[in-house]
Amino acid sequence: MKLTTRKEKLIFTFLIGGILVLLLFFYLFLNHTYGFSIPCIFHEMTGFYCPGCGITRVFFALLKLDLIQAFHYNALVVCLIPIFGVYFGSQLYGWIFDKKIKIFPNWFWYVLLVIAILFGILRNFDCFSFLQPTVI
Repeated sequence: MKLTTRKEKLIFTFLIGGILVLLLFFYLFLNHTYGFSIPCIFHEMTGFYCPGCGITRVFFALLKLDLIQAFHYNALVVCLIPIFGVYFGSQLYGWIFDKKIKIFPNWFWYVLLVIAILFGILRNFDCFSFLQPTVI
């Protein structure tokens, strides 16, 4: 299926967005009613925290507008949400309006990758225990 007109692309975008919102509400229902959550496979297998450990709890805390608790779960993810929001928003805008948009240079993504790897390593040392996902 090739989407060619702006109207088709907008309809497709709203359809996918609506499906994602419904899936989010379904997941929230499962979590609230049955305590269902997505475990971190890396943490389950190794006992170490990965750079993404706590991401589900971050989103639950942000849905409750509890920014401080979200930072305690995973500060890196909280800091990256606006960056990825701007990036994906600009890419979506470019796709809908047939424009090539490059909002961040290539080196920026390499820097973020290095930061994520360092965050994942450091949060497993006792002296950086404040980076581990915690409940306040």
